[in-house]
Order: sequence, then structure tokens, then C-alpha cells
Amino acid sequence: MGRMGLWRVHVEIEDRPGQLGELAAAVGGAGCNIVSLTVLGEPGPDGSITDELLVEAADEHTAARLAERIRAAGMGCTLAVPAGGGELRDPVTTALALARRVAADPDAAPRAVANLLHAHLLGDDERSIHTCRLPVFDQDVRLGRAWPFTATELSRAAMLVETAELCFDPLASGETQSSASLGLVLLGDGSEVELRVLTALDGPLIAALHARCTPSTRRSAFLNPSPALSSDELAIQLAGRCGNGTGLIALTTEGGHAVGVATLDPDGPDTSEDGAALGVLVEDAWQARGVATALIRRAASLATDAGYDELTLSTQPGNLGVTRLMRRAGLRPTAQLVDGLLRVRVSLAQSVGEGRRSSINQGS
Repeated sequence: MGRMGLWRVHVEIEDRPGQLGELAAAVGGAGCNIVSLTVLGEPGPDGSITDELLVEAADEHTAARLAERIRAAGMGCTLAVPAGGGELRDPVTTALALARRVAADPDAAPRAVANLLHAHLLGDDERSIHTCRLPVFDQDVRLGRAWPFTATELSRAAMLVETAELCFDPLASGETQSSASLGLVLLGDGSEVELRVLTALDGPLIAALHARCTPSTRRSAFLNPSPALSSDELAIQLAGRCGNGTGLIALTTEGGHAVGVATLDPDGPDTSEDGAALGVLVEDAWQARGVATALIRRAASLATDAGYDELTLSTQPGNLGVTRLMRRAGLRPTAQLVDGLLRVRVSLAQSVGEGRRSSINQGS
């Protein structure tokens, strides 16, 4: 059986008992699977509610058959279009992450609102099947997409902007607001991530990232296969064992979700007097795309700026790929087996300059 694709389906449902059961039967009868359901719109003139389903379907023909079955069951099916896998993220978490991003960088507000509404920004002369205008800070933003905007969605977008405005301190200097961001990084597959300095407020993002990774990925990165970090473990991730560590986080541009993290801990295991322990974790779906390479390169530069002369990393003995990653980032690692673990060392004085000059056209 081929890999199932994800489809966005809008269904107009009457507010009466049994309707959701009939909808589920129609979806199952078409050979599809409901992944998530969200109330999208306010009640229409006939009292029906628009629900948005993310549905797994084998192909376009199957999705079309699903729409026919829904209509045959007496419900309106107004949309069935392909959807991206990134939309499986929790919508509440996405909205909060976008609000935080806008609060830190007000210039990102138009793009954040577009991401929230699954729309795209329109230029002055551009057209779209459905458009809307929203005031975003001091801008009049035009958005477009293939299906209608609902009042409920526009209310959510307005609340996103309002929340960000409350968080943003207009008295603070622009330099202070944006100093933690290291900008966007173009990955080898054409996608982008934003890198910024890790802060104490990133605990929920790091905990969610850790939970989404497979046990083997967690074990390779932090020798901990458990999906849940304890409060002490999370605190170490954010600020090191003695609270004087630092790190970087890689965020999606679509929703501000963490897909990778690199930590620097001067009090980590097997560190020299002027060294720091390096930890790198990248979500499985984002591996082999350049995220780890970018994190390692920027972490090495951050360590050099902080005055560290050496990086150390401990991992599983079979994780030889970590040395390839470091070399790809422009570093010169050495490795040896110690007490059943692979101990990797990097002299920053010898290799960080080369790392800063390297490109990231490929990597993990």
C-alpha cells in the first residue's frame, strides 16, 4: 500500500446528534482516515457549522470519492485540497508560537498571520480566488488562498496580532528585541529554518521536540531514550548544569515549532577548563536536510565568541555520523571510545574559522 497523502476537507455539519458519526462513516467508507478535526466557522443561516478535517487519502481520486460520499450523506463538502504534513501540528501551539515570534520581531507579523490562516501574502497587483485585508500593526496586509476566509479565522488572526502587540515593548530598542535571532538558514532541500539563541522561555518547545523524536535519536543525542524530560533535565538543556550554559534553537518559519537544538554547557561531562560540552538534537523528519550542520556551525561560532577553546560531545559508539557532521560544518573532530561511549573533541582554535566559511548545501 502506497503512502497516504494529507488532504484538507471542509464539511458543513448540522448541529444534531449523530452527524459526526455519519461523517466518520462516510470517511471510512471512502477508504480514508480522519487525522484531525477543527471547528472552522460560525453557524450559517441554516445552523450548520463548517468543520475542517485533515484526512489521509491515497490519491486525488480517493479524495474526490470522499467528497461524493460526504455529500451523499446529506452534508455539504465545500473543499478538498492537498495539505502539507506540517499542518498536523497542534493549532493552539502554532498560534502561540507565532504570537511569540511576532512579539520578538514585529516585521514578521504579516508572514505569521498568513501562516496562521494557511494563506499567502499578495502584492498590490496579485489576485487570488479568495482574498481578505487585515490591519497588521501599521500595515494593510492582503492575503489570498483557494477557499473562503471565515469570521472565526479572521478573529483568530486579529487576536494573534493583538497578543503580539501586548507582548512587544515599544520602549525597548530594536537591537534588544532582535538580538537573539540569528536569521533564516536556507537548507539543502530549499526549505528554511530560523536560528536564534535559546532562552529560558523555550522550555515547552524543547520538551515537545524531545517527545517527537524517536528513542534512537534521543539516545544518540543525549543518551536518554525517554520521551519525557524531567524538570531537572529540561533545565540542563536550557542553561547547563550550573546555569551558565547557552545554546541555539532551530524553528520552522511556518509555525515557530522547534525542529532542532544545540546546547553548550561549560560544566558538561569530560570538559576541559576552557571547553564546553556540545549537544545536538534534530527531529527525525528534519534530519538529512542541513539543520544539524547549521546548528553545529553556529554553535561553534557562539562558543568561540564566548571564549571556549574546545568542544566535547559524548554519544553512542555507533553514532559515527556525528564526526561527519562536524567536518561538514567546517570543524576538525577527533574521536575515541571511552567507557563504552564515543568521545568527540574539537579544537576551536584550529577549525572554527573554516567552519564559518563553509556553506550548507548539504547535511543532516
